[in-house]
Amino acid sequence: MTDITVTEFDRHMLEALICPRSQTTLKYDAERQELISAAANLAYPIRNGIPVMLVDEARVLD
Repeated sequence: MTDITVTEFDRHMLEALICPRSQTTLKYDAERQELISAAANLAYPIRNGIPVMLVDEARVLD
């Protein structure tokens, strides 16, 4: 049996996700592994290939 670790975000998933605060679409930042909500001024982290869509876990953009 082989263990497979998913570390890359599935970009097709982005089409189904929206910002929980602003209800707007998100932009994928591959370098920082985050989903950006310009409307809410937040960046949601992607951990082990899974987006963490919790406002409390999001980073406020500068």
